[in-house]
Amino acid sequence: MDRMIYVAMSGAKQMMGQQATVANNLANAGTNGFRAQIGAFRAAETQGAGAATRAFVVDSTPGADFTPGPIQQTGRDLDVAVEGAGWIAVQLADGSEGYTRNGSLQVNVNGVLQTRNGLNVLGDGGPIAVPENTRITVGGDGTVSTVPNTNQATQVISIGRIKLVNPPEQQLVRGDDGIFRVKPGTTVDVDPKVKVQGGALEGSNVNVVDAMVSMIALARQFDMHMKVLQNADGNDRQATQLLSMNR
Repeated sequence: MDRMIYVAMSGAKQMMGQQATVANNLANAGTNGFRAQIGAFRAAETQGAGAATRAFVVDSTPGADFTPGPIQQTGRDLDVAVEGAGWIAVQLADGSEGYTRNGSLQVNVNGVLQTRNGLNVLGDGGPIAVPENTRITVGGDGTVSTVPNTNQATQVISIGRIKLVNPPEQQLVRGDDGIFRVKPGTTVDVDPKVKVQGGALEGSNVNVVDAMVSMIALARQFDMHMKVLQNADGNDRQATQLLSMNR
């Protein structure tokens, strides 16, 4: 009975955590370059004196679904979509390096190429500076070129190349901000095989139908755990009544 209660109680609690993971995926179904989180359950024994009969369920997110999302044409010069495997390197607030698939870029007031959430896009030698009064184009290899906003025909000037990388998926760790990092002690070099497509954005790889089905299934499993708790409570009450009658 004791084990039954712990399994049902912890199962219901972790089921709610799994629902939060699926809900987060659904909320980001329209986020460019988003990678769906993968959830999993495992049973674990309780450690400690007198806890040998107790077990509980642990909810975890062991990784992400790295399946590419659909590419949509936007026609915007500062939109880039990574084709196939690969990532765009960005500079995080602490100066470290992060990786994203969201290629919706912008130029800030200081003329630095950034993502929409204000992270500097890294080039071969650091952040990429964009001259004033110029129009930007991004080549398939990530080369950023500018053309002055004048009516006169002028030469295209290359100002840098976006750092495109492709680290092993098992080395990538998702941060709370949605940006991926590599595990400590590892470095990522430029991968010349990674290509981008200008004037396009990669959509989220979240399958809305599958996520909704998962939400329904998790809700039903939560109800089953609660029924187990109710049955355990009812059995305890009946056992107590029987013991009282035998006195």
